[in-house]
Amino acid sequence: MGAFQKGISERLPMVKREDVVQAGPYVWEIPKSYRADMLVPAIFFASPKMFEDAFKDRSLAQLVNVACLPGVVKYALAMPDMHQGYGFPIGGVAASRLPDGAISPGGIGYDINCGVRLLLSDLGAKDLRPAQETLAHELSRAIPAGTGRGGRFDLKSAELDKVLNQGVRWALKNGYASQKDLEHTESEGRLQAADATAVSVQAKNRGQRQLGTLGAGNHFAEVGVVQAIFDEKIAESFGLKSGQITVLIHSGSRGLGHQVGSDYIKLMQAKMPEFGIEVPDRELACLPFSSELGQKYYAAMSAAANYAWVNRQLLTCLVRQVWQNIFGGQGRLELLYDVAHNIAKVEEYEIDGALQKVLVQRKGATRAFGPGQPEIPKAFRGQGQPVIIPGSMGTASYVLVGTKGAMSQSFGSTCHGSGRAMSRHGAKKLQLGKDLQAELAKRRIIVKTPAVKYLSEEAPYAYKDVDEVVDIVQRVGIAKKVARLLPLIVIKG
Repeated sequence: MGAFQKGISERLPMVKREDVVQAGPYVWEIPKSYRADMLVPAIFFASPKMFEDAFKDRSLAQLVNVACLPGVVKYALAMPDMHQGYGFPIGGVAASRLPDGAISPGGIGYDINCGVRLLLSDLGAKDLRPAQETLAHELSRAIPAGTGRGGRFDLKSAELDKVLNQGVRWALKNGYASQKDLEHTESEGRLQAADATAVSVQAKNRGQRQLGTLGAGNHFAEVGVVQAIFDEKIAESFGLKSGQITVLIHSGSRGLGHQVGSDYIKLMQAKMPEFGIEVPDRELACLPFSSELGQKYYAAMSAAANYAWVNRQLLTCLVRQVWQNIFGGQGRLELLYDVAHNIAKVEEYEIDGALQKVLVQRKGATRAFGPGQPEIPKAFRGQGQPVIIPGSMGTASYVLVGTKGAMSQSFGSTCHGSGRAMSRHGAKKLQLGKDLQAELAKRRIIVKTPAVKYLSEEAPYAYKDVDEVVDIVQRVGIAKKVARLLPLIVIKG
């Protein structure tokens, strides 16, 4: 958290327990009457314990502020992995009425299209164990990780523009993706509104050498094993089986996306007075979606989203090369699905009894479309879209499936992970990185990182209980558990 963000956030008033009413099992509401500038209620999903924890930071105050954005409809939402962010709380979802509802860079975040993809292998745990050390070593050598780290894909400006405009279609044309990879990526790895000319030269310079890189923070590549199956029928249709080895990749748009966010937050803050827009927190800088600058940001955000999908696709190529070198004929890794959790998209929902197109902004929330939705691949339309939920390092991750409940309750959205429970600074004070690495090794989890001293910032104790988070979204009905994965190898920045 930067000094500017911290300073603004600390001035937000705290929501109190008595301000919140229970709207249903695990559903809590801050009524529209709580504050005069709220246009809709604020709703969040939480267990009783999570409810109490929600008052430890200013995420609820941020959620109330989201409920004040021009054109916001129905309610502002937060998932059980909610925690304080920049502008929106992380775990926040809001829908704006089109054409003039607000678009806010704070509703997407700096890491545009941070997201996850899950690769499935033909190997079982018994096949991996003899090669685990070798695989960990080779993956750590092949995958560039760490702050500012560049990769092997150094593109000329004209080629980078093609990545920004075409997304995974560029990767397919250049031999880095298969047709199935494209089809099993959200939106087929391309937002059509993308326009490379809306992305600044500075942003392009930051992203030029970062394709095919993990970055730092909570980003990772993880080799895991399917530990439990909760729905045999859906698991089989997804290609999941107990004991299967998987690879989870979590990364985003790197420095390019961060610069896009920075550029447009400043531009919107300067432009809001012309539209008579006032927001309770300047981190929520916004403009009408239909405005010239609103459209330009959407084009730049879409381009950064395309960049992120290509980034994860190129990371997949690096992993597949290592896999093939070590396992030979068994070295096949098929993409189950790739899904974003920091993005804005135009979608259609029933609101006030009628279907309406709205701009859905997801900040640390995953799309979870239910059965029958035409936007998801044909292979999944009968049961719903795969939802990939990474846990913290050393804990479980999940494969869920989207539901009809998500379409009616949460703008087709669910949680995105376990959610931080402790600041990086606080986590680092509790344990040395090398001690955490040794502790995980005792559990037969190999962790490779170029910066061991920062490892404890991402320790399991710094996060909420992912099992509890996933249990709540299932109980509320906005996603359903399919499989639980456990880590064996973790590559971190």
